[in-house]
Amino acid sequence: MTIQPVRLFGDPILRARAAEVAKFDRELRQLVTDLIDTMHDDGGVGMAAPQIGVGLRVFVYDTGDAAGHLVNPTYEVVGDEEQVGPEGCLSIPGVRYDTRRALRVRASGLDQNGNPVEFAAEGLLARCVQHETDHLDGVLFIDRLDPAARKEAMRTIRESDWFSAGVTVRSSRAVEANQVGTFGRVR
Repeated sequence: MTIQPVRLFGDPILRARAAEVAKFDRELRQLVTDLIDTMHDDGGVGMAAPQIGVGLRVFVYDTGDAAGHLVNPTYEVVGDEEQVGPEGCLSIPGVRYDTRRALRVRASGLDQNGNPVEFAAEGLLARCVQHETDHLDGVLFIDRLDPAARKEAMRTIRESDWFSAGVTVRSSRAVEANQVGTFGRVR
């Protein structure tokens, strides 16, 4: 397993636009593996490369019904229907709010070998594609909340132990199991 530390709200990489992937090599394949292992370790349904400190346009997903990855992803909204449902983020622990997203999208990009990938997504998978692509653009789900909910989310973040301690990188849950306390700085 190649579980990596997760970057938390406040880390500048989460607010930067990630760079397009140009090299499809062993390092990219390792990045995809690291993202999958870290996402599964944290119990997430998606994870973008900036969340483990890598500023490249790559994300992975596993909704239970669909799993995979996209490199240099894009999506287009299909239809006018929207969904509103609970959304959280591994980079903002303890914060979960109903978030408005498109119900359906058509996602496209490349796989880790540079081959084209395209699929239709609906429901949770569509939410995941939108959430993770936002990460690659430096956008967090709390930016999508209405003003009152965003204000409440920011208050929750400011009051959290990890944020008030200035922690912007959280070690993996496997490492945490052997530490005192829930969040730690990477040494």
